[in-house]
Amino acid sequence: MFLVALPFSSYFVYHNKLLAVLFAGIGAPLVLAGIAKWIQEGASQKMAIDNVSPIGIGVFIIGEILIFIGLFASYWTLRLSAEGAWPPAGTPHIDKVLPLVMTVLLVASSMTYHTAETKLDADDEAGFIKWLVASIILGVLFLGCTTYEYSHLSQAGFNPGTNQYSAAFYTLTGFHAAHVLLGVLAFVSILIAVTRIRINPLFVTVVGIYWHFVDVVWFFVASQVYFW
Repeated sequence: MFLVALPFSSYFVYHNKLLAVLFAGIGAPLVLAGIAKWIQEGASQKMAIDNVSPIGIGVFIIGEILIFIGLFASYWTLRLSAEGAWPPAGTPHIDKVLPLVMTVLLVASSMTYHTAETKLDADDEAGFIKWLVASIILGVLFLGCTTYEYSHLSQAGFNPGTNQYSAAFYTLTGFHAAHVLLGVLAFVSILIAVTRIRINPLFVTVVGIYWHFVDVVWFFVASQVYFW
């Protein structure tokens, strides 16, 4: 409520920026504290119901797939109903090399995380930490590429409100980047947990399933937004 509902209503309905910042300032640490405690419990404690986490992450991913399908459907509608050139006028040249580099980073991160999981299964904690850190670095580099791209496009006057393509571009890539950020934070949480307490292997597996899903989704985002 404090992080979303009250700030949005204060800013967009009552046009009170100070109140919106105040509510967000209260909500952000509360949400982060709640997430941190939830991750700590999931990463360290034995589940009340055995093997329920893979089922839960499966249900969660199905919901995420439906959201992405909705976003893709919106993009396809804009793309197929566009009259004239696509992308529309006002769209600067968008480099095709950077998304390929970002693809390599994500694929490599899935491979490093899978290696980390095999090390954990072999009770090689040092190896697990090494490959987990590599996954974190690759995820951060991907987010750095997104930030770099957004910065240069913004300087060229290409913002979410520029045209239909920009709205779809920032929505799809931004929503995916948010998922990457969540995955990196989960990796960091695992790293902290494994260095302080005994990690729950099931939590590591569930985070891996989520990360591989984010990796696969990127292929659809990149192919549609950059190359079609």
